Amino acid sequence: MENNFLRDQLLAADANGRVQLLFDYLTRHGDENYEEDVTQMQHGLQAAYLAKDAGQDPEYITAALFHDIGHILADDPDEKNNPTLKDDNHEDIAASFFRDIFPDKVIEPIRLHVTAKRYLCTVNEAYYQGLSEPSQKSFHLQGGNMSAEELAAFEANPFHQAAVQLRIWDDTAKDVHAEVPTLNDYWEIVSDSLLDEPAIGILGE
Repeated sequence: MENNFLRDQLLAADANGRVQLLFDYLTRHGDENYEEDVTQMQHGLQAAYLAKDAGQDPEYITAALFHDIGHILADDPDEKNNPTLKDDNHEDIAASFFRDIFPDKVIEPIRLHVTAKRYLCTVNEAYYQGLSEPSQKSFHLQGGNMSAEELAAFEANPFHQAAVQLRIWDDTAKDVHAEVPTLNDYWEIVSDSLLDEPAIGILGE
């Protein structure tokens, strides 16, 4: 499976090699759009730009750049992924894929950005109305409004505010005409966000 092979390559590579592998993968698959007008490449680059423009740390910029890579990782060779028809759990797929490659400061906002959408919809009814139609569709598949227990659990997570901010960048990064820096402009930022010595393993361990 391509994902397992890529992860093994990432774990075995040095920092420059890991950045190159990730950028090559996003470049190969970045034209996917999953019902939004923007492609995955446009969406990731716009989110990263918003994070960088806000003066965020490299880890949060990296999280913004790769937050939706799980949609691509979830693609089946025989059946194109459509997260507005079936929840693809892309946030968990990406978090698992990045384990031992990036620190929690990158992984946790990615893992929680879907939960952050549910959180914002629950605490602010107007937020749901501002979502794109595909995001509204996926919201219902992802669990809809939170229970009181889910709200409390989310707010207790030390990365919940970072996840909420990532969610806001996610919602804003959907302008097909936006002009933002290229993928290679984030090379040093992504490199600085990597764990120094990734553990050797395979997906799922």
